[in-house]
Amino acid sequence: MRHSFFCIDAHTCGNPVRLVAGGAPLLPHLPIAERRAIFVREHDWIRQALMFEPRGHDIMSGAIIYPAYRTDCDFAVIFIEVSGCLPMCGAGTMGLVTAALEEGLVTPRNPGRLSIETPAGRVDITYDKPGDFVESVRMFNVASYLHAADVEVEVPGLGRLTVDVSYGGNYYAVVEPQAAWPGFDGVNASDIAEFSRRLRTALAMVCHPTHPEDYTISGVHHVLWFDVAKNAEADGRGAVFYGDNAIDRSPGGTGTSARMAQLFGKGRLIVGETFRQESLIGTVFEGRVEAEVAVGEFKGIKPSVGGWARITGHNTIFVDDRDPLAHGFQLSRM
Repeated sequence: MRHSFFCIDAHTCGNPVRLVAGGAPLLPHLPIAERRAIFVREHDWIRQALMFEPRGHDIMSGAIIYPAYRTDCDFAVIFIEVSGCLPMCGAGTMGLVTAALEEGLVTPRNPGRLSIETPAGRVDITYDKPGDFVESVRMFNVASYLHAADVEVEVPGLGRLTVDVSYGGNYYAVVEPQAAWPGFDGVNASDIAEFSRRLRTALAMVCHPTHPEDYTISGVHHVLWFDVAKNAEADGRGAVFYGDNAIDRSPGGTGTSARMAQLFGKGRLIVGETFRQESLIGTVFEGRVEAEVAVGEFKGIKPSVGGWARITGHNTIFVDDRDPLAHGFQLSRM
């Protein structure tokens, strides 16, 4: 049998986003977190086929739009990534909003504003669309917080690192410049990926966070490495690692949120202040601390992150059961 998927491909500040506009499975009308669990259990082959090689690659990000269960949301979304069905994806959100609006897939109840039901919670959006095209998107992300500060961990090949564990829709190990991590000079993308895998493995032995309000969100799966900015408009330069091999080409939406939550938790950022995060390719997201909120017993923030996305084309993808590689593959780490 040959399955057909119509996709709108885009990128958010350099990171690819694939919006599945046709061919996605019908799911029961339940809260999107429950639909996500059903999708993972019964339809994960779709994620693998569309995100993995030969139809995707290690940094592919994707999304599927569904009707909202919540009455206060315009639509719901399941994020499909190389690393799984994430609770939230910032770059993916900006890309899917841009593609959905420009291609007429969604009609906002209030022009200039959207509310999206994500597995991590409600995410509000404002956007600038002066004509046919969306020029910018600002995402008001889920409540974010610093889970653990100054966690010491021994990383093979690097030595002892002190990291902060912060949540911005996903849990991050945030690594600032220090003796064992002087910054990006002298390292390449392969080095960052290998260091990230080693750090994540070592950190799992000493820290395994669980969201205080949603036990289904747990574990540190992302790493955010930091250095000084090169772009004069940025406050810092970061590399987000996720999955087994992926380094985000964008500055990272949930990563920028986690970074601001970390800085707020350590008294280095206050409500109303902005933080501009630069990616490795020089693109910038503008983050802002909108408000202080409680996340369970933790003091957190309501962050917003602004950026842009552009559509790169339409893509009809076939997944043919006769193909031995129909459901995709990833190269094993050597």
